Amino acid sequence: MTFQRASGILLHPTCLPSQFGIGDLGQPAYAFVDFLERSGQKLWQILPLGPTGYEHSPYIMNFSTFAGNPLMISLEQLAEDGLLNSEELTPLPSDADSRYARVDFAQVIPHKYGLLKTAFDRFQQLPSSPDYETFCQEQSWWLDDFVLFMALLEAHDYKPWNQWEPALARREPAALQAHAEALQEQVTFHRFLQFTFFKQWAKLRAYANQKAIQIVGDVSIYVCHNSADVWAAPDMFKLDPDTFDPAFMAGVPPDYFSATGQLWGNPVYDWDKMEQTNFKWWIDRFRATLLYVDIVRIDHFRGFEAYWQVPGGETTAMNGEWIKGPDAKFFEALKAAIGSLPVMAEDLGIITPEVELLRDRFEFPGMRILQFAFGGGADNAYLPHNYVSNCVVYPGTHDNDTAIGWWHTASENEKYHVAQYLGYDSPDQVHSINWEFIRLALASVADLAIIPLQDLLDLDGKARMNDPRYNDGQWRWRFTDASLLSPELSDRLLKLTHLYRR
Repeated sequence: MTFQRASGILLHPTCLPSQFGIGDLGQPAYAFVDFLERSGQKLWQILPLGPTGYEHSPYIMNFSTFAGNPLMISLEQLAEDGLLNSEELTPLPSDADSRYARVDFAQVIPHKYGLLKTAFDRFQQLPSSPDYETFCQEQSWWLDDFVLFMALLEAHDYKPWNQWEPALARREPAALQAHAEALQEQVTFHRFLQFTFFKQWAKLRAYANQKAIQIVGDVSIYVCHNSADVWAAPDMFKLDPDTFDPAFMAGVPPDYFSATGQLWGNPVYDWDKMEQTNFKWWIDRFRATLLYVDIVRIDHFRGFEAYWQVPGGETTAMNGEWIKGPDAKFFEALKAAIGSLPVMAEDLGIITPEVELLRDRFEFPGMRILQFAFGGGADNAYLPHNYVSNCVVYPGTHDNDTAIGWWHTASENEKYHVAQYLGYDSPDQVHSINWEFIRLALASVADLAIIPLQDLLDLDGKARMNDPRYNDGQWRWRFTDASLLSPELSDRLLKLTHLYRR
């Protein structure tokens, strides 16, 4: 699918200002949509919205690919609904530097869940809500498994599901029924959280759509082993038949980000089994995603053509092999089931002609990253003069440093190449690399240009969202001063957006 020429901003909701230590779906999210509108932007790109586990990565450690993250629920909106009172909305301390704030999950989680539990207790005292009943019925195909999984996970101190008693791991109906009854309160609590999250998210998305702003959602190709997804459908994954541990793990071989590759640890799909069901699991996943976003960015798109498979027990991704994926058969089935596919393809890393052929066959725009463009020859595919129109250009993504952070660590060769490309005699004349990259992106022939908010705010590497070389301490950046989204910044971006017909 091709897209009309437009631009937008990359910002995960957790990065928004909030007095409760983490960005949410409350008033600052609506203010951000207003900022997008004032700035002439048509796209808001987010990361996956699911409930996160280890190290809070929204990509590889979600407890469900279908559920929403309760930490994004707006407590102020719960107060407006009469489920909390203003005296209970105790703020958490904020960081001194509002541009480089960090989510302190150790503080946020107990504080926020305590208030969510209070709201739930009051919700239970109210007459039955038709909206709640409708949500539970319509979403029961994934919701029932998820809420029971979360209640069981908590009851087992978050041990992986394959370490629970065998009857639960193997989903024997009598065991599931008995535990569902014993854990009814927690099961219902998680239903309430999901209803509340998607109620608030649907309202926010509708607000954006009314302003002609589309949400670009992110689908990670893999799911977490310790998730409701794998527990509910183990036959769809390559697992050890006795232990249910991953028989093979996902990752990528050594690349730009890591000399030993990236070992994600997720189980890989049993694509033969999936094909026997006409890819029903994946079709359901896309349908669910498109209920809540307008455009789907497929993370690690190349895994559909061939994927890097590492034997279970390995500690790095080096000893893996490429395995053929479902290729065009999957997307043909998806297109037949859904129709037009509003998809962007994350085609970074080791990309072969076969991956490009698959991407182009379905007219999915690929990605171009300006931070990858410099220091080599004029034929570098990431240099703007080599772009095709059907692509998406970024100064950098959530996995890259900010433009300023990149500039501080770039080689002299890269800096001189940038200077020459921009028409300067030396790197000393390049004073605002972030705005130079923003201009390059917006001016390019790429149909879509998406700018990380950190680059618009002139932030250095301390505002990086994720560094794939490390697990600890990622996914925490946020800003806490709403006035940073100033009229002056809107005007500056709007002028460039109009200048380059975005």
